[in-house]
Amino acid sequence: MTAAIETEGLTKRYGARLAVDGLSLTVARGEVFGLLGPNGAGKTTTIAMLLGLVALSAGRAALLGQELGRAPFPALRHVGAMIESPALYPYLSGYDNLRVLARAGGIAESRVPQVLQTAGLAERAHDKARAYSQGMRQRLAIAAALLPDPELIILDEPTNGLDPAGTVEIRDLIRQLAAGGRTILLCSHMLHEVEQLCGRVAILKEGRLITQGAVDDLLRRDTGIRLRVEGDQERAMGLIRTLPWVRGVVVEGDLLLVDAPSARVAELNGHLARHEVAVAEIGARERSLESFFLEVTGDR
Repeated sequence: MTAAIETEGLTKRYGARLAVDGLSLTVARGEVFGLLGPNGAGKTTTIAMLLGLVALSAGRAALLGQELGRAPFPALRHVGAMIESPALYPYLSGYDNLRVLARAGGIAESRVPQVLQTAGLAERAHDKARAYSQGMRQRLAIAAALLPDPELIILDEPTNGLDPAGTVEIRDLIRQLAAGGRTILLCSHMLHEVEQLCGRVAILKEGRLITQGAVDDLLRRDTGIRLRVEGDQERAMGLIRTLPWVRGVVVEGDLLLVDAPSARVAELNGHLARHEVAVAEIGARERSLESFFLEVTGDR
């Protein structure tokens, strides 16, 4: 089966500046894939190229097995997208906003109530868009992306500006769409949400791909040992530093963070016990997607 998204050497230049530099990645059908990076990393430019909004400077891209090429529109027939903040007609109802978009796209009006139901807006379909909360506006924008019944959905910052309740609503909607077998490319700075939703991620920095892989595999990389001792913390640090496989140790609050293989937890505990240092807790350091992101992008 062909990939949902495939790029090879995807490049975009603006004069002398490289906005996207030789990006190669593959998004499998049916997965939720996260595209991450600091501001200015090239995420939005990448999405714009995939949607045919910005011309490629070099490389290639294919969506659902169809090359974008010079005429990208055939490849976009089964793609829905929400790009940053949704633009709505505030004086029209949610239903009428979608009806206008459906008519412009040659889509049957019968799709409108279907996507409103999917987005959880059926009961507010005939309210004016200006009366919608930010979360409802985001859901209406996702409903618009669903009008062509897409196999691939591209979402750029779908939870931007939402309160916790609105964020949960969008997260649940994305899970619902993914459970229906759709492929989702999710671009977000809400790394906690990405960690919960995405099976794989790619991280960009200054237009270049710096790492990609399954979230579980990226976070499983050895992150060292954390422990809390009772008594003299400085003495414990001195004892820890005598071990040849310890690369360093730092204090974080009442914890000691040890740069050492996490497989050595028992050995470290025994070493401290032999020197009569009471260990209140010890274990491998847990890593979040946020801490990994800051580590690999150098934004700590």
